[in-house]
Amino acid sequence: MALNAPSLGMCFDRSLPASAVIEFAEGLEAGGVEQLWVIEDCFYTAGISLAATALARTDHLQVGLGILPAVARNAAVTAMEIATLAELAPGRLLAGIGHGVQDWMEQMGARTPSPLTTLDEVITTVRRLLQGETVTFDGSEVTMRDVALVPAPTQVPPVLAGVRGPKSLALAGRIADGVVLAEGASPAYVRQSIEQAGSPAGFRTSVFSALCLIPNRKLAHHAMSPFVAGLLSQPEAGIQAHPHFDEMIERFTSGGIEAIADFPDDWWVDIGAIGTLDDVVAHIEALTDAGADDVSLFPGPTLDLARDGLQSVIKIRQALAS
Repeated sequence: MALNAPSLGMCFDRSLPASAVIEFAEGLEAGGVEQLWVIEDCFYTAGISLAATALARTDHLQVGLGILPAVARNAAVTAMEIATLAELAPGRLLAGIGHGVQDWMEQMGARTPSPLTTLDEVITTVRRLLQGETVTFDGSEVTMRDVALVPAPTQVPPVLAGVRGPKSLALAGRIADGVVLAEGASPAYVRQSIEQAGSPAGFRTSVFSALCLIPNRKLAHHAMSPFVAGLLSQPEAGIQAHPHFDEMIERFTSGGIEAIADFPDDWWVDIGAIGTLDDVVAHIEALTDAGADDVSLFPGPTLDLARDGLQSVIKIRQALAS
């Protein structure tokens, strides 16, 4: 692997059939790819069971939980599940915990009045339990009395906060081992996020990025224009940090989705792993230069597209290693 290359991974989309996680985990490991991130969104496949299956079917692959909603499980149970996975595959688990989409949380009666406070309490107590402490805690959302894991994991996995906003990133810098940044994160946003987290020593930054590897970059830009239109229609912090965001909005507003495909090539390099192999490598290298430790690529949402994406990720790994 080249010195400036991050750990490369692939995201297992929430829409894929659960049984396919075996095919993708084994395929990634055989292809020399370092990571698989399983995506937990309500109410699709569940992250813990997918991660357990992927870890059981591989020997070296790292598996990331992306991302467990803080209030969907009791914090003590979350720690138990993470600890169990960590013991099944020492050193191979990355545990992401986030706020959860609040509309989904409300659907299942788990919405919290303060997502920030809840995330603080959950990550804090989960990490303490994983580190072998006996925890007594009386918070707004988390209550524990003399809780300890038996046993605590021999190798404590990193707990990463899946967050976006500046307050949440600042919190992550104080309480978590790192962050998970969702797709649409430009290199500028990676830098901004690390700065907002306070740039703590040893802080891990894992980034998800959209994937579309096509030898003809214009075809790739056309194919991914609807995805970018979605980002611009409801802009989150990731796309807002793009250095040409205002111009992108102006062109999109005046020219619609057709104008997106004509964005300059360098804009696209910041948006995602989209275009030729050289374009994709340039995007990943830009994320790495910005501070990303892990880059995991999102394929298309169907099984056939994801299988194409698997082969693309293997090609990208080979290119990064050369």
